[in-house]
Amino acid sequence: MDLNTALRFGQLVGAAYAVPANDLTNRAGQSVSAGSPAVAYEVVTSIYANDLATDMNPDRGKNAVSIGLVLQATATGDAVIAIRGTEGIQEWIQDSKFLTVPCPFLSSGGSTEDGFTDMYTSMASGTVPGSPSVTKALPSLPWKKSVTSLTICGHSLGGALATLLALDVAANASGPFNSPIVYTYASPRTGDPAFMATYNHVVPDTTRIANRLDLVPNLPLPPLYVHVEGLFELNPVVLSLPPKVLVKPDLRCEHILTTYLFLLSRLAGGPLLELDPQCVP
Repeated sequence: MDLNTALRFGQLVGAAYAVPANDLTNRAGQSVSAGSPAVAYEVVTSIYANDLATDMNPDRGKNAVSIGLVLQATATGDAVIAIRGTEGIQEWIQDSKFLTVPCPFLSSGGSTEDGFTDMYTSMASGTVPGSPSVTKALPSLPWKKSVTSLTICGHSLGGALATLLALDVAANASGPFNSPIVYTYASPRTGDPAFMATYNHVVPDTTRIANRLDLVPNLPLPPLYVHVEGLFELNPVVLSLPPKVLVKPDLRCEHILTTYLFLLSRLAGGPLLELDPQCVP
């Protein structure tokens, strides 16, 4: 894995986080830069979905939110779909029953986690009822250049959504969209062994980045749920004498995107991206 590439796509996920969840304004035309040296992108469209419903807050699932961005590199035409997480992930950890449902877009895709799947099936390229799903919308989006490749990236719940989207696109899209490159950060397990086997076969170019002290990538539990391949593990503790703790050891700090970018930037050896001040040990 190229660390600087992983950092760049992680920063694009950060751009998706920068859009308030309840702001449904389409960000098409907005300029975004990421990486070092910086790569310029333009937003092609925003992505929307119903938020993650939980037992603690079932009404959350009735609310449309801005969940991601479709972008295109202005110089090369490379397309990127960046998907953020949600505050609902902590409620999901506390109260989810981790039920499975059949994969909704591929009959051989096994089963997937019901809450993630409900949210995924609501993902669309617009807020108007009947707006096309992201997979169906891709060929007709107003691309400024011919699309040369597609990268799908996401953090936390967005990592699970990115995993579902990558299989959907690889199985059901055509042209430059059906061989996606995938980067996920802090993704929970998304499906059962049958889903994993199908995904690994159809989407081989996947990098799944996980902080070994982050709880979320360890859920839902096996054997009902298993991770897709492509693990790249981050360690927030330097194994020295005495060991050096790099990140405050609590649930939020070990999980948030800025921690992942900080740990990746330490390994990359370039500019060090800052921790959340509350997560400095």
